[in-house]
Amino acid sequence: MTRQEQHSGGSSGSGSGNRGRGRLRRTAFATGAALTVVVAGAGAAPGAGADPAGAPGEPRLKLIAASNSVTLDRYEWDGGVYLDLGTYLTVDDAPFEFRVTRESYKDPVVARQILRDGTTTRTRELPEGMVTDFSGLSGFLDVTIENAAGEVVAKTDGTYCPNNAAGRIRPDAPATAHYPESCSTNPWTLGSVWGVEQGWASNTSTVDYDKPVDLPAGEYTAKVSVAEKYRELFGIPDDRPTIKVTVREYDEDGGGGAGRASSSRSSAHGAGHGGGQGSGHGAAQGAPSAKAAAGGAHHYGPRGADAPTPGALSHALEDRGTATHLGDGRGHTDGSRIAPALQPNAKRPTGRAGVPADVPKPDLRSLPAWDIAITDGEDGDVPGKDYLAFSANVWNAGPAPLVVDGFRSPGKDLMDSYQYFYDADGKQVGYTPSGTMEWDARKGHEHWHFTDFASYRLLSEDQTKEVRSGKEAFCLANTDAIDYTVENANWHPYNTDLSTACGQQNSISVREVLDVGSGDTYTQYRPGQSFDITDLPNGTYYIQVIANPEKRLQETNLDNNVALRKVVLGGEPGARTVQVPPHDLIDAP
Repeated sequence: MTRQEQHSGGSSGSGSGNRGRGRLRRTAFATGAALTVVVAGAGAAPGAGADPAGAPGEPRLKLIAASNSVTLDRYEWDGGVYLDLGTYLTVDDAPFEFRVTRESYKDPVVARQILRDGTTTRTRELPEGMVTDFSGLSGFLDVTIENAAGEVVAKTDGTYCPNNAAGRIRPDAPATAHYPESCSTNPWTLGSVWGVEQGWASNTSTVDYDKPVDLPAGEYTAKVSVAEKYRELFGIPDDRPTIKVTVREYDEDGGGGAGRASSSRSSAHGAGHGGGQGSGHGAAQGAPSAKAAAGGAHHYGPRGADAPTPGALSHALEDRGTATHLGDGRGHTDGSRIAPALQPNAKRPTGRAGVPADVPKPDLRSLPAWDIAITDGEDGDVPGKDYLAFSANVWNAGPAPLVVDGFRSPGKDLMDSYQYFYDADGKQVGYTPSGTMEWDARKGHEHWHFTDFASYRLLSEDQTKEVRSGKEAFCLANTDAIDYTVENANWHPYNTDLSTACGQQNSISVREVLDVGSGDTYTQYRPGQSFDITDLPNGTYYIQVIANPEKRLQETNLDNNVALRKVVLGGEPGARTVQVPPHDLIDAP
């Protein structure tokens, strides 16, 4: 099961065909110096030099640098470096917490700071323009780079995700952070929770893989500060850490060295991933660059180029250089790493199936399609035909997780699946048959799919005629945070990167879970995620995404399972085009 990403994709809304794929856009949140902060901060008073805290519940904030110097690798194919400078925002006296929401896709994003003093909770709405999406506080950090002669050679600003890589700064701070681990950048996100625990610090660096900073190998000085509007709003001192930066060329043998050029497009380089789910900024070093991924080393399917549309992958699913293709496979997310909460029951249920009427149930909702493009097909498609490919997501608005177990009889090609139900204390109180699971052997899948989880149709303008996609079966994973403000949202779901219980070909049982607040995205470059439009006339159509199409799953509400996205087809056979109008305020073609 591969999917993701989840941002608005490339040029499909421009009216031109999108056979070639652009760079893979990955805005990542750096992880490298988290442990350094813990060590460096343990012997010093956190927030030293900061102004005294204000009203009760107001966090005391300070910008620090984990190290006085950093070494950054320059990759020949990227044309620059990515500025992970290891600067952190320390938080003390109270958590630094936000609720970020929009009422609907017709409404703008609104961010509110949550101020807790132990007895009362206050909220403060942030000024208009500070937060325009769910990726973080925009324009938070100002960075100036000077060369050895003192000349300014680069200036950048960056969005700060409070959920970014974090670590404790004093030994009596909370042992674990309960806030989510990244800031969602799915275009259809409805609600996010951001936060840093008191006594913790989070990395302020963001890395936009579409915008490397063009710094030749050499020595530089970086000066970093929090933007004035944020200093005034949050009472942050005007500290300006200075960091010595050494830029070195990355060599073809996988090492670094000033002045050494690299000709290898498959070499890996690292920064963590953010903006996705739980595996976001916690990913290990070693992710390949976008252009490296577009070389011959990684398989994305024959769409005219190897890399998917910019922004087409959710960060939870981006290739980390551990396999030759995205998705389940040997050495990658092959289903062998199963979290304890995802272990299936030891045996199939016995006794009479039934579900108490008052037991909490999931609420599956479809999101409009996006990342829409004309392609020449995927693995297994017919050569010479035109396809309309897209990304789609079904999410769970709760208040209960969707839990489905599959059990296989010896020698059978299908598993019998059952939906399980739990009371408020987490005790299993019921189950019901929910269909089957099937093994999908196609490259990029290679795991057990729950059948009839969702269905895709391409409808005519009057919504009376349809072309039906072959995609109906899914391996469930929490690839995207869609709304973490709903009741019982799980901010730390287990299966965010497909290292789930979707199983292997010889599995005897599996458990698949879609947690409250999260959604499961399948992207357009997956086999089966497209419509054959070769013989369709030009005109207006609607991509219809249906959750739980056969109503085999029990839900709290079956009236919100359908979403539509308007598309306009044009061009000629072999050179078809697609235009994707905005959906309310969301321009995510």
